[in-house]
Amino acid sequence: MRIGISCYPTIGGSGAVATELGKALAGRGHQVHFIVTDVPFRLGGFHPNIYVHELDTMTYPVLRTPPYDLSLAALMARTIERYDLDILHVHYALPFAACAFLAKEMVPDHRVKVVTTLHGTDVTVLAQDDTLVDVIRLGIQKSDAVTAVSDNLRQQTHELFHVNKDIFCIYNFVDSDVFRPKPVQEVKKCLASPEEKVLLHTSNFRKVKRVPDVIRIYDLVQRRVPSRLVLVGEGPELGEAQNLVRQLGLGGRVEFLGKQDEVAELFAAADLFLLPSEKESFGLVALEAMSAGVPVVGSNAGGIPEVVVHGQTGYLADVGDVNQMAAYATSLLTDEALYQSFSVAARERAIHEFSVDKQVAIYEELYRQLMERESVAL
Repeated sequence: MRIGISCYPTIGGSGAVATELGKALAGRGHQVHFIVTDVPFRLGGFHPNIYVHELDTMTYPVLRTPPYDLSLAALMARTIERYDLDILHVHYALPFAACAFLAKEMVPDHRVKVVTTLHGTDVTVLAQDDTLVDVIRLGIQKSDAVTAVSDNLRQQTHELFHVNKDIFCIYNFVDSDVFRPKPVQEVKKCLASPEEKVLLHTSNFRKVKRVPDVIRIYDLVQRRVPSRLVLVGEGPELGEAQNLVRQLGLGGRVEFLGKQDEVAELFAAADLFLLPSEKESFGLVALEAMSAGVPVVGSNAGGIPEVVVHGQTGYLADVGDVNQMAAYATSLLTDEALYQSFSVAARERAIHEFSVDKQVAIYEELYRQLMERESVAL
C-alpha cells in the first residue's frame, strides 16, 4: 500500500507513535510518505520505503501568521496525487484531520481514504475551546475511519463531541527489542552511585503531567531509599520544577537532562518510572518503561489503567495523592522479591499485549478494509 502519514514532529506520544508506525509499515514493504513540518524526532537516518515531504510555508505582509494549515492541506493533496496514495493517516485531530478533509476535497476524483487517530489532548484539552469544537468534529466526521489510542479516549470523544461515527480503539505499541532490560552500567554510573536507585520521569512538562508531584513523590522516597531522580524533557512547567527542586533542597539529587531523542538506555538504567499525570489518554512512556522491565507508579487517570495493571506491573493512586504514590514506590524499591515479580510481569505484558507486530497488523487490516469497502468491522 501507499500510505501518507501526518503528525507533529516534536517530542510527544502522538508523533512518536506515528513515526514508529510509519517505520514498521515501511519494514513490511509498504511505501510510506511523511507529510510534516519537520523531520519527526524519532525518524532519523535513512529508511527504505520512507519518503519525507516537508512543508515550506510562505509569508506575506497581509497575513498576520503564515497560512500553515492551508499550506499543509495543499501539500497533502499534492502528495496524494503525485504518489497515488491509498491511505492518508493523520495523527491528532487538529489541524491534521481538518487539513486531510480539505486535501481530499482538492482531489475529488482520487480514491484515497483518510484515517484519523485521536491521541488525547486533541480531544480532552482542545475541546475546552468552543471555537475549535466544530472544527474538530468536522475532521472526525469527515474521516473515513477514526481510531483512539485507548477505550477511555474513545468514550470521552463520544461524550464531548457527540459524533455519529464508530471510533475503534487501537492501542499504542512498543518495540520490545529497543525498549528492553539490558546492561547499561556506564549510563547508570552517570546518573547515580551503585547503591542508589534511579527514579525516572519523561514528559513535555505541561501542567497535566504534574511534574511538581513527581518531585514531591521523590522527596518522600529519598528519605527512606538512597536514590536519584532523573527528569527528561522540557516545556512550560520546567522553571517551576527547577524552583521546587531548589526549595526542597534536592539540587544534588535531581538531574534535568532536557530533551533527549534516544531514551531507551535511560529506561533500561531506571529502577522505577513515575507518571502522576492529571490526564493521560494512554501513557506511552509507561508502556516503554514496562517493556524495559521497569515498574510504573502513577495515577489512575485516563487510559493509564488500560496499560498498567495495578498490583502486577505497577501501582496506581488517585491524581494528586503524592503520599500514596510515594508509599507504593518505597515498597517496590525496598522489597527485591516484589520488585522482581513486577519487573517480569511488566515486560511480559508489554510484549504480549502491546507489541509492534500485533498493533500494526490491526492498522493494516483497517487500511485494507477501507480500500475494499466503505465500512469497517475491526
